[in-house]
Amino acid sequence: MANHHYHHQNHDQNGLKQGQVVVVMVPLPAQGHLNQLLQFSRLVSSYNIPVHYVGTTTHNRQAKLRVHGWDPLSVANIHFHEFPTPSFLSLPPNPDASNSFPTHLQPLFEASLDLRKPVATTATHTLTHSSKKKPFPLEPEILKEVPSLEGCFSSEFMDFIVTQQKYLNFNSGNLYNTCKAIEGPYIDLLSDGQISESNKHWAIGPFNPVEICDLKKLNQRHKCLEWLDEQTPNSVIFVSFGTTTSFTDEQIKELAIGLEKSEQKFIWVLRDADKGDVFEGEVRKPELPDGFEERMEGKGVVVRDWAPQLEILGHPSTGGFMSHCGWNSCMESLTMGVPIAAWPMHSDQPRNSVLITKVLNVGVVVKDWACRVELVTSLTVERAVRRLMASEEGDKIRKRAAELGGAVRQSVAAGGVSRTELESFIAHINREINYL
Repeated sequence: MANHHYHHQNHDQNGLKQGQVVVVMVPLPAQGHLNQLLQFSRLVSSYNIPVHYVGTTTHNRQAKLRVHGWDPLSVANIHFHEFPTPSFLSLPPNPDASNSFPTHLQPLFEASLDLRKPVATTATHTLTHSSKKKPFPLEPEILKEVPSLEGCFSSEFMDFIVTQQKYLNFNSGNLYNTCKAIEGPYIDLLSDGQISESNKHWAIGPFNPVEICDLKKLNQRHKCLEWLDEQTPNSVIFVSFGTTTSFTDEQIKELAIGLEKSEQKFIWVLRDADKGDVFEGEVRKPELPDGFEERMEGKGVVVRDWAPQLEILGHPSTGGFMSHCGWNSCMESLTMGVPIAAWPMHSDQPRNSVLITKVLNVGVVVKDWACRVELVTSLTVERAVRRLMASEEGDKIRKRAAELGGAVRQSVAAGGVSRTELESFIAHINREINYL
């Protein structure tokens, strides 16, 4: 589950009124983090607390342009601050790399450390990935399924994480983009102090909206949503692998053939991984098999631009999601009650896929992490899609996902456990600032 640390200080010398609370967000400038902290900004700002979102000009633009389900420019108390960073190499991704981690973004990550300097006296945000061995009272069979971190990160990024450990000294607590409906036992363990020594934890997810504003009236809907309107309920599988995945030409061909042979309707977002600057330079346009798009006319849609993922997942015609299992995608899919065909690539995704398929039982495995270096064949794709979209087992999985989605949405409603946790956090930072 995504974890953010918070740190508080009172700064009358900076012009803030005594007792005024402000929140500063400093995300790692990769889409999954930009989006997650912008969504969190929406939640905090709803309590009339000014939020200051810090990034480069390019990445603030990226965050605002790509956000799903709401308009950040319509929220008066979210303030964007653009600070310079050292110039960095905006390299293209390498689809043929042996490790799928987006190492081409490392120059950006290193440069982004300068974002902390202008706000270092106000806030510190850091991402860590804990791999400590702790007692964990889950079924032993499940523990055997949890993969190690081998192959999840590049060595450069692991070194980068180590350099950030010192900032944990400023950690006053942890915020999680998850809820008890999804990870109740683990959250309870955190609260009991059995996993973490820190005594403040708030599971306040999902950060993403659970209801989508109606863009139909505004004539701003993506064309794929118009196509979805014409399909029957739960008949379409959404295929998308996030912003840090680049497939080889060979893998794209196998995926295309598998989707075609499955005879299921689909929306496939076919894009290369983001570069450090998504607005600069040429982008590789992956090739599809000859005649594929013509043969799929009426049966499937290939989207090569930015797709409205939350709106697609929330559409009644969408009945499944083939995903890399990035945490934002998992939370959005579970919120909308859509089951997942899991194809993890790197980072937290292998462990997320175990949660989805083995613990929650709201998905199927496309590619097992143990086979990560192997090509996924068209037959494997075909079988996974049919299993999720056209089988009795898939219908049962979809029913469980729908029930879980209802519980997740209920958790953020008035009186729900995530809403209560969020209110607890807001009350806490108000008390802390007044106490200081």
